[in-house]
Amino acid sequence: MTKLEQVKISLISLHGLIRAHDPELGRDADTGGQVKYVLELAAELSRHPQVREVELITRQIIDPRVGPEYGIVEEPITERAKIIRIPFGPQRYLRKELLWPYIELFVDQVLAHFKRTGLPDILHGHYADAGLAGAQLARLLHIPYVFTGHSLGRVKRERLSVNAKDLEQLDKKYHFKPRIEAEEIALETATMVVTSTNQEVDAQYAVYDHYVPGRMEVIPPGVDLHLFSPPTEAWETPAIDARIRAFLREPEKPMILAMSRPDERKNIPTLVRVFGESRELRERANLVLILGTRSDLDSLPSSQQDVFLELLTLIDMYDLYGQVAYPKWHSPNEVPDLYRLAVHRRGLFINPALTEPFGLTLLEAAATGLPVVATNDGGPRDILANCQNGLLIDPLDQKNIEKSLLRVLTEPVPWQEWSENGIRGVHQHYTWKQHADRYLRDLADILENSPSPVLCKLSANRRLPSFDRLLITDLDNTLTGDDDALRELVDRVCNLDYVGFGIATGRPLKSALELIESLRLPRPDLIQSDAGTQLHYGKGLAPDVSWQKQIGYAWRPDEVRSILDAQPGLSLQPDEHQSHYKVSYLWDSKNAPSIAKIKKILREAGVRAKVLLSLGMYLDVIPVRGGSDLSLRHVLWKWGFSPENVLVAGDSGNDEGMLTGRTLGVVVSNYSSELERLRNRPRIYFASAPHARGILEGVDYYHFLDQIVIPNDHID
Repeated sequence: MTKLEQVKISLISLHGLIRAHDPELGRDADTGGQVKYVLELAAELSRHPQVREVELITRQIIDPRVGPEYGIVEEPITERAKIIRIPFGPQRYLRKELLWPYIELFVDQVLAHFKRTGLPDILHGHYADAGLAGAQLARLLHIPYVFTGHSLGRVKRERLSVNAKDLEQLDKKYHFKPRIEAEEIALETATMVVTSTNQEVDAQYAVYDHYVPGRMEVIPPGVDLHLFSPPTEAWETPAIDARIRAFLREPEKPMILAMSRPDERKNIPTLVRVFGESRELRERANLVLILGTRSDLDSLPSSQQDVFLELLTLIDMYDLYGQVAYPKWHSPNEVPDLYRLAVHRRGLFINPALTEPFGLTLLEAAATGLPVVATNDGGPRDILANCQNGLLIDPLDQKNIEKSLLRVLTEPVPWQEWSENGIRGVHQHYTWKQHADRYLRDLADILENSPSPVLCKLSANRRLPSFDRLLITDLDNTLTGDDDALRELVDRVCNLDYVGFGIATGRPLKSALELIESLRLPRPDLIQSDAGTQLHYGKGLAPDVSWQKQIGYAWRPDEVRSILDAQPGLSLQPDEHQSHYKVSYLWDSKNAPSIAKIKKILREAGVRAKVLLSLGMYLDVIPVRGGSDLSLRHVLWKWGFSPENVLVAGDSGNDEGMLTGRTLGVVVSNYSSELERLRNRPRIYFASAPHARGILEGVDYYHFLDQIVIPNDHID
């Protein structure tokens, strides 16, 4: 193993790291287990002598429904670890399914942060949205990338669809399509994928097109053993016991403790049905449901309201009053004592979730000596195999759940063995120090075999000469199509000394130059050609050497052609439209596979590439490090331009990448249908005029030639 030398690690988790049990948002409005995971991972890594700095990059939230601390830009975790909160999208809290339109804004803001503070040695994205953002940053900056999915979209969709009446509504609610595509991109980009269990690898990641077994590393997370420990003789009954007792007729009975968000995937209504239909369970135990914090049900998200409505209906139907407790609130520091209270009453902890990627609550319960009953899915399999501290259940088999609960409650010898085994097993297998040591060993191997990022060698003060703002526009159907408007655009904009002029086109360079000359345009300061795979500057067409050094990563055009040439409805465009880093086809929508299917075909063949569709018929396949999004951000990073000083205009799918983010986007009115999904995105203006007239309209909208304004900066 190569020795690490003072590395900087950037962890990314976009949901804001909401740790408080907020009455308006429900328990851990973020993904609760993930919050603990990344915070404790950051803290433990920072204690390692080979780590210089750990930054945990997340979303800044300014919202009265959460505490003011979530608006603080920088918050220390330890001496060498800190939270960095990046503003992007609306200031208010958003559930994770609503963050997708703002990912590119986040990427641009993180680039600005790295510009100020320096590049990390490793990027590590957590969950699908940060997985996508981290992948984009890694592709642009050429930094080794690590991904942890936590909860995977394909698996969640499969489980939820079992009882779903309307799959289309399910997809709309959870935004599965962008989530699964984000996970595919993250897996495609990652050098290493950190998972918690072998089952997670075999049964969950393996269903993805970009699953590569050799990149998977099973490194179980740890538990904070300072917080989670068995009750001692000096232990005192916690204050939350009074809030639980208020619900119960016989509060001294053993507790069946469940603790989760009120999420349908957590399967809590099934647990209530089991309890309600089992006379023996009701006689022997109380059911205690810790389902977050709420001021009133109306304040919860609709999906959580639905879960509570079902629970209350079941409690009433089975007449469980006095036997089920569901307190309105608890604080994070009461959680260890909740487990100890259940130990004190010889109870158990149950996790009946439909899917469970890992199950940190199971480790917390085990560390306090509380036996567990857990779903036979994901992490619980490995945890119980290592700790031998309880029973696995089929979360859809009510009789199996009842039988397992009764066994733990009625057999004192196994209860004691499970309690002792859990404490011992956690100390042997699940400490954060063990996790960090293994993680850093793998990072050392990755860094040994990774070249130094090209962009880190560039001066931070490089600037394109003589201008302080930049207009970049597509050629075909954006600049062309209205000769009078084109002449006016050239006269108003392109001849100003303080405005740079750039072209972004899917055409090869030679073809682009011929069209530029035929239109009598001034020679651009920047030409981004071949669908964002080539960059040239100035009258001399100087190539961007740093871009050329990295664009060919994982590019295998011969394999692309051998796979796609045989597909129905795809025909190669003429040679003049092909280039070294672009394979171009005509796509017949009636006969060809869908774009999603084409991506899947390439992925299943192990080919890493981007697939772009323009004007509903022109299909380009390019390297994963190409495209108008990455080439534009490369230019801005290299030459020190602020995105707010760059206006980009386009009309088709090839232009989508450069239109998103913190640049000033203009979509001309003759745009193709691929761009309709960008409507109502921040900083993307849909002009009412076509072609060059639409660009002029955008120039006026943003006051681009004067003091720039951004009227569409905060579109919700």
